[in-house]
Amino acid sequence: MNVVILAAGQGKRMHSDLPKVLHPLAGRPLLAHVIATARSLDPGVICIVYGHGGEAVREAMAQPDLIWAKQEPQLGTGHALAQALPHLNSKSPTLVLYGDVPLTRAQTLRDLCRAAGKGLALLTVELADPHGYGRIVRSRGSIKRIVEEKDASPAERALREINTGIMVLPTARLKAWLAGLKNKNAQKEYYLTDVVAAAVKDKLPVHSAHPAAAWETLGVNSKAQLAELERVFQAQTAAALMQQGVTLADPARIDVRGSLACARDVAIDVNCVFEGEVVLGAGVSVGANCVLRDVKVAAGTRIEPFCHLQQADIGARCRIGPYARLRPGTELAEEVHIGNFVEVKASQIAARSKANHLAYVGDTTVGRDVNIGAGTITCNYDGVNKHRTIIEDGAFIGSDTQLVAPVRVGRGATLGAGTTLTRDAPADALTVSRAKQVTISTWKRPVKQKKETK
Repeated sequence: MNVVILAAGQGKRMHSDLPKVLHPLAGRPLLAHVIATARSLDPGVICIVYGHGGEAVREAMAQPDLIWAKQEPQLGTGHALAQALPHLNSKSPTLVLYGDVPLTRAQTLRDLCRAAGKGLALLTVELADPHGYGRIVRSRGSIKRIVEEKDASPAERALREINTGIMVLPTARLKAWLAGLKNKNAQKEYYLTDVVAAAVKDKLPVHSAHPAAAWETLGVNSKAQLAELERVFQAQTAAALMQQGVTLADPARIDVRGSLACARDVAIDVNCVFEGEVVLGAGVSVGANCVLRDVKVAAGTRIEPFCHLQQADIGARCRIGPYARLRPGTELAEEVHIGNFVEVKASQIAARSKANHLAYVGDTTVGRDVNIGAGTITCNYDGVNKHRTIIEDGAFIGSDTQLVAPVRVGRGATLGAGTTLTRDAPADALTVSRAKQVTISTWKRPVKQKKETK
């Protein structure tokens, strides 16, 4: 089939310089959701009709399988579809989607295509409050036409079956139908919905299909509607996770902005955000208020509350946090402990090593069974270049130590508290770098002077 995605609208009610179809839902542009659904149908052509903010839309969605057709000026949905006609295979049906309607399921669209047969099919839904939507006008059960609300009579406005705009059309007939559209309506636009009346006139059957849920057909015209669809998306995602066996402390307080794959017995506390591709192994627990972005966590690891993890690979049975930050390039082996207010960046830490409090480990290779004391930092940046620190197996790094890279701490070495290490520390030895402690018995603490009053 052909798929045409209409994405030329300005979205004035968004009150934003960003084109409407690029506003994010679950971390991806609205249009990206529609494109992904279209691809799942394996169409021969995907054509996007763009207009407002067009070049920004094309740049954001630049992919080799997409065809672009510009609508300028923007004279309605019928005029928009006409811009795509030169790119369509006339022997295949055309499915019309909308760049601001992101949650339509692929199965719903397959059902719609089956309903069309060799004719025309509309995706319709009944709403308790149909205000603002075009109404489906039937006669003896058959669809005869669609009337937009601004052009509808009071009796037609009382109808509750509405047009979603999503439809399947016989492409070979489109050229004549679109050429015959008139703009004699309140908006002075060429409505795509008027092709329904043209199909009836040509004695072509007009069928309908219905989504499993009304939210599949909801579009975005304001920030409020965007927020509403965000919660719908997250609710569906939470339900799917729980169906797979994931324990969610509160399904209403989780945000997945990408993909989240969970093995058995994963538990997630409230207010956690998952971005990009996140994989959680069996028995992993994630504490409250954590953010994980492009992270892989192996089985049995516990992530305490208020941790921020990005582009990190975490081994089995680790303990992270609370208040820990793992930055890109972090690789932790099994049973590593990263404690409160510890930051790790572009570093590899081997099995059973620990940095339990208030430390910065950057551009560092840490061996097995290493203890990194509180207040320790690796001084990896000289103002221009980054340098690497190597801490070998079994080393003990005392509290408040600075390791000025490039530097190596030998196997089994001990660094005394307060050491500033600027040269390699030999294996199995104590290295200490401290100023001599001095007590000045005659020193007096300054006394705050009283201000004179006038």
